[in-house]
Amino acid sequence: MIPLRRLLCLALLLFASPAAAAARNPCQDIEDAGASYTVCVFDTRSDSIRLFLADAKDEVYGSFSALDAALAQRNEKLLFAMNAGMYDERRRPVGLYVEGGHVEKSANTNSGAGNFHMKPNGIFWVEGARAGVAETQRFLKERLHPAYATQSGPMLVIGGRINPRIHDTGTSMKIRNGVGVRDGHVVAFAIANQPVTFHAFAQLFRERLKCPDALFLDGSISALYAPTLARHDRFRPMGPIVGVVERTR
Repeated sequence: MIPLRRLLCLALLLFASPAAAAARNPCQDIEDAGASYTVCVFDTRSDSIRLFLADAKDEVYGSFSALDAALAQRNEKLLFAMNAGMYDERRRPVGLYVEGGHVEKSANTNSGAGNFHMKPNGIFWVEGARAGVAETQRFLKERLHPAYATQSGPMLVIGGRINPRIHDTGTSMKIRNGVGVRDGHVVAFAIANQPVTFHAFAQLFRERLKCPDALFLDGSISALYAPTLARHDRFRPMGPIVGVVERTR
């Protein structure tokens, strides 16, 4: 006979371990439709998701190492990071960028060439325990004023449907990264570990990650910092960075 106290302990472990494991390992390597991805999922109700661009001297961080070192000086630790939107030759955002409630750059609604201007593009935003991904025009119409926001493009998934400008016949294959949100607080970041098409990447967010709205962040320069997977990409200098941070003391 197993003592009642031991049975209760075993039951608690069985029921608590999935959530505990998820908390310890927010990032997972997965396979989807024959391609490899790394997916990191966070909850704005418990995780501090922020955007970072430059230090107090207005010098762009440019790397995960520089950001991690700067946070350490403030008794904070970088738990996860990813490049977070397109930027110019100075590594400054080409679209809306809000950090700590301060609008560093206003929304860009211009037409032009390249993925950013492949309308509709969109905005990833965080405000307290809420987060979202919205088409740029919808974001502006709703007059949202989040603490953090970054604009990129194109939208991958809009209201549960793949962006109509993304076709399953597309042949462009690149390493890509993006972000999707579900339930207004669950934020899923994904990066391809091999070249994939836009359509395959959009399918990942809609079908596998169940995100009704998702945004492409960038391709080719995509990079990930995920200590739980012993991963620290150091490809080239970057612009905006999205990170999850915790207080160390």
